[in-house]
Amino acid sequence: MQQQGQNDQEKRADTSFFGQPRGLSTLFFTEMWERFSYYGMRAILLYYMYWSVAKGGLGYEPGLAASIMSIYGSLVYLTSVIGGFISDRILGSRRTVFYGGILIMFGHIALSMPLGSIALFVSIVLITLGTGLLKPNISEMVGDLYTEYDNRRDSGFTIFVFGINFGSFISPILVGWLGMSYNFHLGFSLAAIGMFFGLLQYIRGGRKHLPSSSLYPSDPLEPEDVKKLSVRIGLGVVVFALVLLLMNVMGALTIANFITLLSVIAVATPVVYFVIIISSKKISSTERSRVIAYIPLFIAAAIFWAIEEQGSSVLALFAANQTNNNFFSFLQIKPAWYQSLNPFFIMLYTPFFAWLWIKLGKKQPSSPSKFSMGLVISGLSYLFMVIPVSLFGTSAKVSPFWLIGSWAIVEVAEMLVSPIGLSVTTKLAPKAFESQMMSMWFLADSAAQAVNSQIVKYYTPDNEVNYFTLVAIAAVVFGVILVFLVKPIKKLMEGVN
Repeated sequence: MQQQGQNDQEKRADTSFFGQPRGLSTLFFTEMWERFSYYGMRAILLYYMYWSVAKGGLGYEPGLAASIMSIYGSLVYLTSVIGGFISDRILGSRRTVFYGGILIMFGHIALSMPLGSIALFVSIVLITLGTGLLKPNISEMVGDLYTEYDNRRDSGFTIFVFGINFGSFISPILVGWLGMSYNFHLGFSLAAIGMFFGLLQYIRGGRKHLPSSSLYPSDPLEPEDVKKLSVRIGLGVVVFALVLLLMNVMGALTIANFITLLSVIAVATPVVYFVIIISSKKISSTERSRVIAYIPLFIAAAIFWAIEEQGSSVLALFAANQTNNNFFSFLQIKPAWYQSLNPFFIMLYTPFFAWLWIKLGKKQPSSPSKFSMGLVISGLSYLFMVIPVSLFGTSAKVSPFWLIGSWAIVEVAEMLVSPIGLSVTTKLAPKAFESQMMSMWFLADSAAQAVNSQIVKYYTPDNEVNYFTLVAIAAVVFGVILVFLVKPIKKLMEGVN
């Protein structure tokens, strides 16, 4: 107990990085480079898939390409379950993050090679596994830099998210310009280089500034658990293989149907995970209450991410096909550049929100209240897109300021959901499930994109008004419902705000 008190005192006393712990600097720059690599690749991937072979693409149908983009994003976050488990039970967060970075780098290298669809699917496997190892654990390490009641926590996560978005802002511009002006594979190579720099930063700073607790699993795997785990993994692999075999025998093993299968798994996984955590004997009654309080926040986050993540599919198609990209006749805008709008507005808004939460202190709105406001605002961003389609029709190319305006709105919502969600997840997480609860936060994004992989196929120019309107209404309605659930959620959170 005395040692724990001393550790807490040291955490509060460490203010060497803009008033935050020095370890935040290491994690800030590591994640910045990782996001550079991922979002640079993602900015050009949709166009690489549906551009014709003659233009250097793979020649997929736009609807299928958008569906692959969504399920790819879903798998990236779905594998966070694996990363959380490996960190909590086997390797500890620091080594798990390192191995994840290695897989990500090799995934980008595979995609940089002109090997067509084979390289595409190999890279998807490597990057999804690598990101699953890295994402939840690096965020969990940020939370571990603070005590439970440290008022700097929300501000620290806001700064961390700023680093994420700084890397995400630069990469679509550089990778997008290189990939769409010269060669897609050159763009993917630049993404690989970005991840390499991230690994160098992590190795150099990790030894000096990250807590030693990150080297060890929080809930080590016992010898008797190994056999149970092996049986479960083996059983899962066999069942999945049998399902694929059955689909093949029935002549239903197509890319579209395989995406549907993965979507079902992505939506079912968080449901199963909530049951496992809530029913676990390793958590106290207070921890169980907090996990239950997290469920409506999880649903709200999933609805928000469903809209936000369509920026790389639905809005990316709108950017290429229905936007006038000749800016005042002297600048040809690359469609991939619009992917920088998301991080641009987050960086623009971050200083204000970081200041606001510190200024308000204990008077700031609760996490559920922030989530409800975020949902309503995210819905408004899609209602905004109804305006140009209604005014000018689906055949006209509209001003890029419509897309800019939509992203400007939705990123206000993200500031109310993303950094706050990261922070509240670490605060509500049971001790035995710290990294795995962080995985739950990313599973909200996974479930959202799994749903997107099915609904983006219905996005066509003829259906745009209905598409934008229905998605927007769903977000606004749930945001209003969440307003009435704020008090019971706060009660279940047992003192956590």
